[in-house]
Order: sequence, then C-alpha cells, then structure tokens
Amino acid sequence: MSNLRLKVSLFINYFLFAILLNSVGTVILQVQNTYHVSASSAGILEAFKDLSIACMSFLVASYLRKLGYKNAMLIALAGVTLACLAMPSINTFWMTKVLFANVGMSFALIKVSVYATLGLITNDKSEHISLMNFIESFFMIGILLGYFIFSGFVDDHNLSSSSWLHVYYLLAGMSTLAFVLLLSTTLPTTSSTNNQSPSSDSQGFIAMFQLAIKPVVLIFIASAFIYVLIEQSIMSWLPTFNSKVLHLPTTLSIQMASILAASTALGRFIAGIVLRKAPWILVLSTCIICSGLLVVVALPLANTSQSIAIHGWADAPIVAFVFPLIGFLLAPIYPAINSLILSTLPTEKHGMMSGLIVVFSALGGTTGSFITGHIFETFGGQTAFYFSLIPMVLLLICLVLFKKKTSS
Repeated sequence: MSNLRLKVSLFINYFLFAILLNSVGTVILQVQNTYHVSASSAGILEAFKDLSIACMSFLVASYLRKLGYKNAMLIALAGVTLACLAMPSINTFWMTKVLFANVGMSFALIKVSVYATLGLITNDKSEHISLMNFIESFFMIGILLGYFIFSGFVDDHNLSSSSWLHVYYLLAGMSTLAFVLLLSTTLPTTSSTNNQSPSSDSQGFIAMFQLAIKPVVLIFIASAFIYVLIEQSIMSWLPTFNSKVLHLPTTLSIQMASILAASTALGRFIAGIVLRKAPWILVLSTCIICSGLLVVVALPLANTSQSIAIHGWADAPIVAFVFPLIGFLLAPIYPAINSLILSTLPTEKHGMMSGLIVVFSALGGTTGSFITGHIFETFGGQTAFYFSLIPMVLLLICLVLFKKKTSS
C-alpha cells in the first residue's frame, strides 16, 4: 500500500512537469504572436529548458542521494510554483526564458529522483521496464491535456493578447497540490543512501565520468541523445507546423498537436504490456522502421491542404491527423532503453545513471529543436520534419550495437 501511494505521487509529479515542459511548443508559437519574435528566436526557449536540465542534472546527480529524493522533488515543486505565479505579472519574452530555465532545473531534480526511486520499488527487470513505460505514458497524458489547457486561454481573435499567460495561475495551483501530496508520502531508502561518507561525495563527479565512459553506457547515451533529438524536433514544432504550414487557426493548431501526445501515451501503455513478452530489440527496431515510413508517406499530404479553409477539427487536412501518429511508433523506445541500462547497474548507481540520462536527453532535445527551428525558418516546415529520417537511421544502428553489448 505504501508503494502504491508513492507510485501515485510519482505519477502526479511527472504529470505536472509534462504539462510545463512540453508547453514549450505552444509557447514558441505564442511568443511569436504576442512578442513578435522570429521562429529562430522563439526556438531558444528549448535551449533554456534543456540546458538548465542538463546543467542541474550534472551538478546534482551524484549528490542527490545525500539531499534525499523526496527533498529534491519538494524543492522542485516549490520552485515552479513561484515561477508560474510570476509569469502573468512579468509579461515579457525574457520572463518566458526564466520560466523554462526554472522548470528545466526543477525537472532535473524530479526526473533523477523518480528514475532512481523506481529501482527501489520494483523487483526485477520486467517489472522495471513495465513501470517505466507506464510512468512515461502518464507523462504523455500530461502533455496531451496540457495542449487543451493552454488552448483554452488563447484568444484566436487577438493573437497579440497575453491572456494565455493566465494559465500559469492554474499550473501554480496544481504544483501546490502536488507539493502537499508528496510531503505526506514516505520514500524507501537503501543502506548505501544513509552511509555515504564525505570522501564518497567528493568523488561524485569522477564516478559519473567513470560510469559514462563504459562502452555500453556510451552507446546508450548516443541512443538517448538521438531519440530525444527526434522527439523534441517534432513535438516542439508541431503546433507551429500546424499553424504556418497547414494554416490551422492558432487554437486548433495547439489542440491538434495533442494527437502526438495521445498516440505516444497509448504507444507507451501498450509497450508496457508487449515488452513483458516480446524481445525489446524486435519491438524497437520495428517501431523505428515504421516511423520512417510514416514520415515519407504522411508529409507529402501537407501539399494538398494549402487552399482549404479550416475552421475546426472536421475541416483539418488528413496530414494533421496522420503525421502525429508517429508518436505511437516512437513511444516505446525511450523508456525501454532507459530501463534496460538502469537494470544492468546496481541500485546505488541509479542516481548517477539517471543524471546522465537527463543530461544527454536534454542536450538531444535542445539540438533537435535548434536544428529544426533553423531548417523551418530557412527551408520550411516539411523539410524540417523530413530531417528526422537521418537520426532515425542512426538510432537504429545504435540500438543494434546496444543489443550486442547488453547481450555479451
């Protein structure tokens, strides 16, 4: 029962940060409308989010067990509550940068703590990989609902309006509730957590580097980096693609991006069941190949939507429904490889490994969004999404190598 309550708390924390983190695609679109910044300038928000995640993860991962996973998550929730309350009052583009930097640092504390805690409440590899997929699917549900929450505050008749900023009062309230729930929840500990010596703390960064240069970890890091590069290049720019390329109204552009989150959530939920039975390399390889085929088949359909007047979901071109289904195909990859690498390590190294996961995932997200933003601005949205085919091939190669290393 205590583990059930803890799992609920972890799921809710992940849910909240799913809304905050992945609102970056919506906010990229909105700051272009409200503050009249260019696409490439708006894309810098991804860097403020992801680089702050990377830096914070690197700094705290090896010391987080001494601080305590629960304390780290409470600090994160308190930080985002204050940042959300400040957003509507300080109505400027630079405040959005501050917000995402704050959210990024807070999420680093949350994600490292959550990933490390999973090893304490699961009994074997299959349970670990299944719970990882379920919690990541709940993350996608948060993203899905986030699109509708944000779109409810957008004024289609006055795109320069800052009324959308009022959504942050609601998010501050959700963060406060998550804080109270976590405060009343007990986290399990390991003996190594309580017996760390000062000397072990001073060697924290060295231990992280020693872990990172292991061949199997290097291949995993490359896989995680490339996967998040693909995911964020699509997720962060899909609302802008819907608006600028498919010419959907702003509110509808944001709402229809939720199809990507919904399909990803469904994909991870089903993967949580399938991966208990089927070989992971077969499942993930099939997912990547099918994702590439979907890109090739779906994107040309955008050419047929140019002259169609769009007022609602019923009028939207078929590509707006079909292309986001790529989320279903890519969904199992990230939680599966994360679980596999964590399951190969002793529990006391899960905190450091989680830190490396977050660091290189964040770097991959920034790189993907940055490249996509510049290709989008220079060559157009279709070309920007065709770019995802290149990292898909690289990811498939990395997974094959990862399989060989984990099997040896």
